[in-house]
Amino acid sequence: MAFDAAPDVNEAFQLRKPSPADGPAVTRLVAACAPLDSNSAYCNLLQCTHFTDSCLVAERHAQILGWVSGYRPPSEPNSFFVWQVAVAKAARGKGLAQRMINALLDRPSAESAKYLLTTVTDDNAPSWALFNGLARAWGAPLIRSVMFECDAHFAGKHATEWLARIGPLPNRLPGARDQEN
Repeated sequence: MAFDAAPDVNEAFQLRKPSPADGPAVTRLVAACAPLDSNSAYCNLLQCTHFTDSCLVAERHAQILGWVSGYRPPSEPNSFFVWQVAVAKAARGKGLAQRMINALLDRPSAESAKYLLTTVTDDNAPSWALFNGLARAWGAPLIRSVMFECDAHFAGKHATEWLARIGPLPNRLPGARDQEN
């Protein structure tokens, strides 16, 4: 079964792998999407270079309006970890975040992933809505547990990051979803 998403057919977003040239635009997008933690420009360049198979940009009219970064954790090769999801204000409410995650999971680099993992702080309602919505769409449970605790891991300077584990994921048909350019 292919993943379901509800993209707005009136919105033409191009989904594609990032390139190093996208680094500055990704940095600006993440900075504009509070409450996301801003990464260094260098980190975003590395993601757009070394992790191009597990990251994705969405653009419309040559402007990057969406970004998802992720990877396969070496300690959990049957999982795909979503690090950040950013959608520009102008592109929100159109199902773009779900569409980007589904497209990433349809790539060969995510083949055989049985679980989607991410971390979210308690106060990030849009992210919880996104990942709870994906779990519902996939018919898979979302299990929540502490991953990085405020005091123990962040010396009290960052809210606790909760691990959201969704899965097992439904089987996917390669190429059955959004075609990337």
